[in-house]
Amino acid sequence: MSAPEKTAGKSSRVGDKVFSSLATASGAFVVAVIAAIAIFLLIRAIPALQVNQVNFLFSREWDTRDPSSMSFGILDLAWITVASSIVALVIAMPLSGGIALFLTRYAPRNLARPFAYIVDLLAAVPSVVYGLWGFLVLGPFLKPVSTWLNETLGWIPIFGQGNIAQVDSGANVFTAGIVLAVMIIPTITGVTREVFARTPDAQIEGALALGATRWEVIKTTVWPFGRNGFVGGSMLGLGRALGETMALTIILSATTAPPGYSIFDSGATFASKIALGSAEFNNNLQVGAYISAGLVLFVITFAVNAIARWIESAAGAKGKS
Repeated sequence: MSAPEKTAGKSSRVGDKVFSSLATASGAFVVAVIAAIAIFLLIRAIPALQVNQVNFLFSREWDTRDPSSMSFGILDLAWITVASSIVALVIAMPLSGGIALFLTRYAPRNLARPFAYIVDLLAAVPSVVYGLWGFLVLGPFLKPVSTWLNETLGWIPIFGQGNIAQVDSGANVFTAGIVLAVMIIPTITGVTREVFARTPDAQIEGALALGATRWEVIKTTVWPFGRNGFVGGSMLGLGRALGETMALTIILSATTAPPGYSIFDSGATFASKIALGSAEFNNNLQVGAYISAGLVLFVITFAVNAIARWIESAAGAKGKS
């Protein structure tokens, strides 16, 4: 090996070490930040939890006006948060799956690319705009649908009367779930589209060679290969929905009455409750009560995203095998 080749090899090894060190440090930094956030939330929440006069996990009461006598529980917050997110998933998952299949298997290339950009642009719309759209436009538009669901399926508790007098007011979980569905469609569609596009060509060509129709190709090759990725993308969308603040603050702040466990309830999610309680952030114990709710949301969101990553990794491993 000549001298220039030895020098180049040595420089390459140094570059590899530098890059490896930077990548490792970046990963460690992210883990450290997440751990620091968790420790901060836990330290600030413990003093408030110690003086809480009700069961934090199962109480429906939230009164933190007097720092010396606080009663706060997250049961109602958990219901509004989970219910709106589930409504969003029920709507967004089939739409996102259909859009991803259209873009990867049906649309011509010159149409698929701009259409994909348009779908991705939905993620760039500010959440406050979604909130105003849901409150001023979508809510009134959904009045006939809300009335029909309540009158026809009201015997089922989830479609029964909520905690607001007018079922068709639009300021309820039903409207909020649809708004959240529009907000998370880009997330689910983006992940699902990439997974479907990576279906091995050999499998598709083999199915076509055996005489399969386009739908049969999707059913026998594309969907089995991309199913786990679709579920993983949906979990990422769920994490996005759980943490949404401004849009739900605008739509669901019509009442403070306890919810009736219906999709026509109004109220507050974990995130919107914290935003609405900012006026009380002048006392450590009061702040600790809201941080306790934030800690629960942090744990739920972290768990959802961890499950999504695990599903995506399983899908990738299956594709390589």
